[in-house]
Amino acid sequence: MNPNAFHSLSYGVYIVSTWDNGRPTGCTANCAAQITADPATVMVSINKNNYTNKCIRDCGHFSVSVLAENSDPAIIGTFGFRSGKDFNKFDQVAYQVRDTLPVVSDSCAYIACRVIDTMETATHTVFLGQVIGAEITSDNPPMTYAFYHKVIKGKTAKNAPTYIPPETGTASDKYVCSVCGYEYSGNIPFEELPQDWKCPVCGQPKSVFRKL
Repeated sequence: MNPNAFHSLSYGVYIVSTWDNGRPTGCTANCAAQITADPATVMVSINKNNYTNKCIRDCGHFSVSVLAENSDPAIIGTFGFRSGKDFNKFDQVAYQVRDTLPVVSDSCAYIACRVIDTMETATHTVFLGQVIGAEITSDNPPMTYAFYHKVIKGKTAKNAPTYIPPETGTASDKYVCSVCGYEYSGNIPFEELPQDWKCPVCGQPKSVFRKL
């Protein structure tokens, strides 16, 4: 089986959020889709190890913020490579409460849902949500998963349903973030970047980068 065949499927980049006893929380997701039109129903796939999974179960509602191509890539890292169990992600990211749910401000659309059913797999829970609200919030084009990888050079978290382990290659002079796997490819040599420079995907400092 060639797992790269899965890259032919279309995905976006989303922040799935909910409430944790009155505190907003959420995680990055790339597996979300509309499955019926009337009534409008949306599904999201969330790893069982993600704290957001438990919070959606407890709250019974979730929202999907659709990130745009010009959304700050650090949002993806904040929600994708840190746990909401011990870190308040929304302290770092602006949000609004829309249709009773937290929605990332730096997005191009949102969909708010009430959980009506679930489907369990070995590693993920598929939450089915009846749509209770949805709006387009900007004219910026939605970010695709391909754009995230090819243009932003972002990596996939291990808890993502589409995660594929990286291939083992030969050594090079590339520098890679040890937290999210982002490979630095800027015009300025990595050693000459300022000490306060941070990973554009997960926001971690220069010190966490490792040379391949």
